[in-house]
Amino acid sequence: MTFPERLHEVYGNQVLAIGVYGSVSRGTDGPFSDIEMFCVLEQSSESIDFSYEWSSGPWKAEVNVRSADVLLETASTVDGEWPLTHGPFFAPLCLFDPKGFFPQLKEAAESPTKEDFWRSINEVLVGEMYEFIGKLRNVRLHGPHTYLPYLAMQFAQYGAMLVGLHNRKRFTTGSNVLPEALNMLNRPVGFDDVAQLVMSGELADSSKIVSACEKFWDGLVEWAAEHGYVIHTERIPF
Repeated sequence: MTFPERLHEVYGNQVLAIGVYGSVSRGTDGPFSDIEMFCVLEQSSESIDFSYEWSSGPWKAEVNVRSADVLLETASTVDGEWPLTHGPFFAPLCLFDPKGFFPQLKEAAESPTKEDFWRSINEVLVGEMYEFIGKLRNVRLHGPHTYLPYLAMQFAQYGAMLVGLHNRKRFTTGSNVLPEALNMLNRPVGFDDVAQLVMSGELADSSKIVSACEKFWDGLVEWAAEHGYVIHTERIPF
């Protein structure tokens, strides 16, 4: 029995649409790639949002069971990892969609405004990057320096998210986040060095990590001011 057949057997007429996303939908999957699917249920009085995950032999499967209202709301929302998480909403591989739900899903994913992206970028700048630079400086002073490679990876990852959000571009997959970000426009000064450092795997030199991340932070402050993003506020915001 196939996955769609089993979903129809379990959920019957509630099934609105079934689609595959991720590497399988793009045709770039390897022998150990996950199988990732949406099972969209008709809207009802109760919103539904849960996942089945299991493994069988060399592969793992994940089926996200969501009611249509939940999936449309998720697709229309911008958060700090939007460039990585929202690709599936734009072009899933359709297995079942008699009522044309997936075009509605794409329309919802295209609906966020410039202000939605602006708010998310501000949240990443303060909630993630400002926190990372504080941790980096504490570690530089008090240790442990073994934490620095992790911080460098976080600087690179969330720096890439900022670049993607600013350009409103999505990454094809998690493994391509850094190289794809390096090909986008309007990158903050210092991002390239941190990204290249992480991709090289040469993270044993503590002073090199600190220097690269501090340079990137300075570049972020300038980049934020240039594009109207907010890191510092003059008053308590509530």
